[in-house]
Amino acid sequence: MALPTAAPASRVLTARWLGRVHYKEAYDLQKALFERRGGGLTGDYLLLLEHPHVYTLGRRSKPEHLLLAVAEYETLGAEVIQTDRGGAITYHGPGQLVAYPIIQLNSPDVVGYVRSLEEAVIRLLGELGIEAKRSDKNSGVWVNERKICAIGVRVGRRTTMHGLALNVSTELSYFDKIVPCGITDAGVTSIEAETGARLDPADLAKALAEHLASVLDLGSLDFAGVGGGVPMVGQRKRTIALKRSGPPRSAEGQPRPSFLRVKARMGSEYRRIQALVRDLALHTVCQEARCPNIYECWSQGTATVMILGDTCTRACGFCNVTTGKPRWFDDEEPERVAMAVDAMGLDHAVVTSVARDDLEDGGASAFAATIRAIRRRIPRCRVEVLIPDFKGDRSSLATVLKAEPDVLNHNIETVARLQRAVRGAATYARSLTLLARASAHSPRPVVKSGLMVGLGETFEEVIQTMADLKAVGVDVLTVGQYLQPSCNHLEVQKWWPREAFEEIRRVGLEMGFTHVEAGPLVRSSYHAKAAVESAVRRRVDNATACSSFE
Repeated sequence: MALPTAAPASRVLTARWLGRVHYKEAYDLQKALFERRGGGLTGDYLLLLEHPHVYTLGRRSKPEHLLLAVAEYETLGAEVIQTDRGGAITYHGPGQLVAYPIIQLNSPDVVGYVRSLEEAVIRLLGELGIEAKRSDKNSGVWVNERKICAIGVRVGRRTTMHGLALNVSTELSYFDKIVPCGITDAGVTSIEAETGARLDPADLAKALAEHLASVLDLGSLDFAGVGGGVPMVGQRKRTIALKRSGPPRSAEGQPRPSFLRVKARMGSEYRRIQALVRDLALHTVCQEARCPNIYECWSQGTATVMILGDTCTRACGFCNVTTGKPRWFDDEEPERVAMAVDAMGLDHAVVTSVARDDLEDGGASAFAATIRAIRRRIPRCRVEVLIPDFKGDRSSLATVLKAEPDVLNHNIETVARLQRAVRGAATYARSLTLLARASAHSPRPVVKSGLMVGLGETFEEVIQTMADLKAVGVDVLTVGQYLQPSCNHLEVQKWWPREAFEEIRRVGLEMGFTHVEAGPLVRSSYHAKAAVESAVRRRVDNATACSSFE
């Protein structure tokens, strides 16, 4: 069978297994990649994931395809969401492998593209001993007249969105509550129902990516996954168990390098900042996170203010901030932060916070109030905010962005494979989605993110993470060495040499980041003012170059 090609063989398909991702987050992430792919700003992507229980209505859905009232679906723990893909209604949920290709087609032949998706699934199922076929009447992949894989796509400017959903170990009873794909005379099935084997969608993610890359003639595959790594079919899944016991140790039996040792310099300016923070009853991440740069920054009259108290609702394995149940909220804190920024004479202020999952908006309104308070008191001052993920809530992020921070920073922290071990309450996909949403906002802030090394990641994984950050529109990147704060935190697995950071910086600038701050002692706010000034200059230079070219 002749299949259409999507791109020259020299292209690379970047495939990411993201684990379980809320439908709206996955939609916003692929929409951002879709817009950037269509604009030539990024390459071909393939998002592989599971969804929590959700019913999605395509453009051909009809009211009668829903067999229950919307409120009844909610009692099942499922959302009902209208979307812009083709097709009618379908169900997504745990045990289902969802694939969203965001690729550039060489041909406007959408039917041929759908047939290619079907072919990739048919080949995968064949490897599992399942004889599957396509239908002349309906899209998707079928086994004995029962649908095992639904397909619904959107194509614009020859760029694809949405994709396919393969039932692996899906609970099929959820399909009984709808008319699946609007087809009244056919049932549904799954790999488990056909073989009796209960597989995890993660077990099939890489194999499906390889078949899609082959069928669409996309060239080589760049694959990475969250969790303990995603094996090929038939391999046993690995797990991650980073140690958190005993006193702080030296990585790989080597002592801490001399360039990671910091001298305490408590001069007059340091003592002034210390007194100012104390007198205004403020917290700084410099103190709470035991930042190694505190003496340098405070001696230069700068500090990163931490709002919303000093107790975090999360317990990330790398962070020294106290974990517990916060009981603190102060409406007057934004004004005190502005007073501190004014007293320090700053023209670039950095504001961060603990994670406050106990608050309805995650603390977003406090960030917005602090931005406005600083602007009222010191109009010339740039404001950078380093925010938590707000549990993926769109409206909370919108609250912060409406206050128009100059820089929106959110750290992805580590590579995809180590996310679960390093920051169990957050996800790789959620962080990418937040950054993508910020990048798409108007007016657009400088978008910034960062990660640590030394937790067991490889150089290749760091580069993959950098590529993902660039793909969603991040401008400024920070990369630094992880240092174990105490015996209760994750151990350092490796001391990265200076040359590695230099190479990261070189590769990052080559990727197109407007500024890369990479070094052993680099932290999110290190040289923050210089970073944003560099980013702004690069933006102006790029805009001028484009204007001259046109």
